[in-house]
Amino acid sequence: MTPLDKGLDKARVLIEALPYIQKFTGKTVVIKYGGHAMLDQDLKEKVMLDILLLHSVGIRPVVVHGGGPEINSMLTRVGKESHFVRGLRVTDKETMEIASMVLVGKLNTEIISLLNRFGGKAVGLSGKDAQLLQAVKKPMKFENSQGELEDVDLGFVGKIEQVRPEIVISLVEQGYIPVISPVAGGEDGESYNINADTAAGEIAKALKADKFLLLTDVPGVLRDVEDKDSLLSVIKEDEISGLIDLGVISGGMIPKVECARAALQGGVGSVHILDGRIPHAILLELFTDGGIGTMFNA
Repeated sequence: MTPLDKGLDKARVLIEALPYIQKFTGKTVVIKYGGHAMLDQDLKEKVMLDILLLHSVGIRPVVVHGGGPEINSMLTRVGKESHFVRGLRVTDKETMEIASMVLVGKLNTEIISLLNRFGGKAVGLSGKDAQLLQAVKKPMKFENSQGELEDVDLGFVGKIEQVRPEIVISLVEQGYIPVISPVAGGEDGESYNINADTAAGEIAKALKADKFLLLTDVPGVLRDVEDKDSLLSVIKEDEISGLIDLGVISGGMIPKVECARAALQGGVGSVHILDGRIPHAILLELFTDGGIGTMFNA
C-alpha cells in the first residue's frame, strides 16, 4: 500500500465519522468504565484517548468507574476474604473503608492523572461529593435451603435514593471531564458501596444523557453464547423481557440489561453494551456505521 493509499484510508475513516460527530456534538455521553479495560495498561490508555477524542470534538463525556478486581486484590493482601450474594459484595465497615480507599484514593486518581497527562481536563469525584449520590442500606432477601425467604445483611451496600447532578453539570459546562467513583453518602454521613453499573445508570438518567455506554468483558448480547457471530446489534426496550424468558439474556447479563432498560425508561437516548477488551471500542461503536456492541433503544 502506497503512502497515498494509506492517507486515503485515513480520510475515509474521518469522512465516515463526520455525520456521527455532527450528530453527537454537545450531547452528554455517560461511560461506565470497568472490566479488563481497567486492568490492561495498553487498553486503559486507549480508553482514555477515546474519551479525550470525544471531548475534543465537542461531546460531553462523564465517566463512572468500577474497581471490583482491585478491591478483591487489596482485601486479599490484608487477609480479608470476599463474600458475595447475588453478585453484590457483602461490605462490613472494614471492607467499606478498603473499598473507598481503592475506588476514591487509588483508581479515581489514576484515571484523572492519565486523562490529564494526555491533555485532558479531568476532575475526580465520589458520589459523596456535593451529595451527588444519596443512598440507604440496600435490603436483600435470600431463599434458604428450605425455600423460605430470609433477610440478608449486606452491610454497607447501598440503594440509591437520590441523584443530585448539579456538580456534574457544572463541571461539564466548564469544559471538564468528571470521573466518578461509585461511593454514595447516607443521611447520617455513612459511606455506601454502590454497584458501578447501577451508579452509572442512575447518573445517566439524572443527566438525561444522549448515550450510556457500558464497557464489559463480553461482545454484547449473543443469541447463542457459544457463537460469537450471533451478536444482537440492536434490541428494542419492549423485546428485553421476551429475550430474558427465552434465556438469550441470562446470568450476569441480566442486571446489565435491566440497568439499560431502567436508563431508557429514565430518559436516556440509547444504551450500548460494548466489549472493552477491543481497542478503541468507544470510537468504533459511536463513529462507525457498523458499531461493535449491542445497542438498546426505545
